[in-house]
Amino acid sequence: MPRISKTSPYPQWEEVLLTEDEEKAEEEKCRNENKRLMKDCIDDAKNIINEKELKDYQTVLIRIAIALFEKRASHSVYWKESKAKDKFDEKIKE
Repeated sequence: MPRISKTSPYPQWEEVLLTEDEEKAEEEKCRNENKRLMKDCIDDAKNIINEKELKDYQTVLIRIAIALFEKRASHSVYWKESKAKDKFDEKIKE
């Protein structure tokens, strides 16, 4: 992550690593969030099918839900990056 330098106009890059426990915790948060997202996507797909008066086939419902899920969950690395940024910000405060 870049750290702004007081002596140079160029940022200095500093590596921030997560511990194994921090990484596992973020993976668990991501997993739980993805499960919640998929449930929301299934509900949204059901609503779309009902609103558009489409046939209520499970395969169609799941395809719509998966399309919504892929869009919403496409940034799953966010959780680890966010944690690393928090660690970096704390390190800078010291």
